Amino acid sequence: QVQLVESGGGLVQAGGSLRLSCAASGGTFSRNAVSWFRQAPGKEREFVAAMVSSGGSTLYAESVKDRFTIAKDDAKNTWYLQMNSLKPEDTAVYYCAARRVAGYYVSRYKSDYHYWGQGTQVTVSS
Repeated sequence: QVQLVESGGGLVQAGGSLRLSCAASGGTFSRNAVSWFRQAPGKEREFVAAMVSSGGSTLYAESVKDRFTIAKDDAKNTWYLQMNSLKPEDTAVYYCAARRVAGYYVSRYKSDYHYWGQGTQVTVSS
């Protein structure tokens, strides 16, 4: 069965950087949309970034645009979230997700993603 495993979270000072990874097994996602979401304590899970293929369309939440970059390595069946200029409000558990159906539909909606990782904590101190 498909498993997604996030890594790379941790504690960082404001202005710092982190790179999250999401390693997939049990399936390949070279032609499927993949994404990152996050959930802060007491808040709804929110969209962060999504893409299908390198060089294709990407989608970002306004709050992270120009600071975060989503990327994919199909050979490793892994996708990444490079997070720069981190702010305390970026503190959350970050989840990776993937669509089961191949196609170039890039979505910001949780309901469009069928596979989810267990999450990795990112804490940004001020």
